Amino acid sequence: MPATELFVTSMGSVAGKELLIPSGKEGTVYPHVQDWVTAKLKAKKPVKDISTSVLVKGIKQWAVYEEKAGSKSVRTVFKIT
Repeated sequence: MPATELFVTSMGSVAGKELLIPSGKEGTVYPHVQDWVTAKLKAKKPVKDISTSVLVKGIKQWAVYEEKAGSKSVRTVFKIT
């Protein structure tokens, strides 16, 4: 299943989950989200799947991964099509 990287904005929380709104821009398209995860792991950058703790408005299937970048956490959101 192809996965498209999305740019999102956090809009607070709903029912204990963070609500993310797509900004309209789309990034890289991967044949499968696992291709992105595998590339990160080969580069020795561990990622954590946090898909169950967020909601993405207007998207039926998504995957959200979090990785450490210095002292910050970076989230990467994918739309699964």
